[in-house]
Amino acid sequence: MNPQVNKVIHPKKRRKWSLDKKEALEGYGFVAPWFIGFLIFTAGPLLFSLYASFTNYDITSRMDFIGFDNYKRMFTEDPLFWKSLRNTLYYVALAVPLTTMGSVILAVLLNVKIPGMRWFRTIYYLPTVLSGVAVYMLWMMLLNPDSGLINTVLGWIGIEGPAWLTDPAWTKNAIVMMKMWAVGGGMLLFLAALQGVSDHLYEAAEIDGASSIRKLWHITVPMITPVIFFDVVTSLIGGFQIFQEGYVMADDPGAPGSPANSLLFFNLHMFLKAFKIFDMGYAMAMAWFLFIIAIIVTIINMVMSKYWVHYEGGDSR
Repeated sequence: MNPQVNKVIHPKKRRKWSLDKKEALEGYGFVAPWFIGFLIFTAGPLLFSLYASFTNYDITSRMDFIGFDNYKRMFTEDPLFWKSLRNTLYYVALAVPLTTMGSVILAVLLNVKIPGMRWFRTIYYLPTVLSGVAVYMLWMMLLNPDSGLINTVLGWIGIEGPAWLTDPAWTKNAIVMMKMWAVGGGMLLFLAALQGVSDHLYEAAEIDGASSIRKLWHITVPMITPVIFFDVVTSLIGGFQIFQEGYVMADDPGAPGSPANSLLFFNLHMFLKAFKIFDMGYAMAMAWFLFIIAIIVTIINMVMSKYWVHYEGGDSR
């Protein structure tokens, strides 16, 4: 067909195609800064660390490819690797369920409609916005076995408090107790979820004579299970990344993770390998091992969620 005739027959279609192409180019232009930043600051270092984990990289000398030697060292030649892994798993197994339950209970209590409730919610949320190191220093004073407030209060009721941060048997429990103090972030999520539960469900349950406990267990908890699932997954990932507590709250400031390496968490051990003796290749192998653990645990959670997470649309996925 003659091009001049085609322009006459399909003028609107050609203009629309040009407009779509222009909008697409504008869209690519808007996302380009993020994409370039992702390649430079995330994907690039990620791939470099994966390659470096198979080398003897120590910053100062040439990188030589050594295969799986770093991974073999982790499992066979580094006793602190297993110690740090056990410390981290112990902390995650204890802290995640306790902080999640604490957040849910606190949110239910703060969901009651009484005068001044906004002040209570603000007070319980405040610990989450305080600086990390300042909080650790405060808790080190509170947990002091001789002059700390916690052991003093326990003494009032006839209980002899333990040496929280100097006895290896109590150090990780002390860290978990400190984490319970800052459940305000999770509380805020659950409080928002509770606000979304329909009053009609509670009214129907009251007509059937349900008690407060039965309403909590059969209505409130099932309706907020998606938020519980989100909190558990993010808490697990955050738990595997615990680091500062073992570094700052060590019994001996010159020996991070003390006493007796009871606070030597996986990330802290990896940090010391990387930045104290510059064994970067080995530290990156540890980082990828931790990444694989986090991925496996997250996948297990995703698979198990279909058995206990309730979605209003009826689709558990």
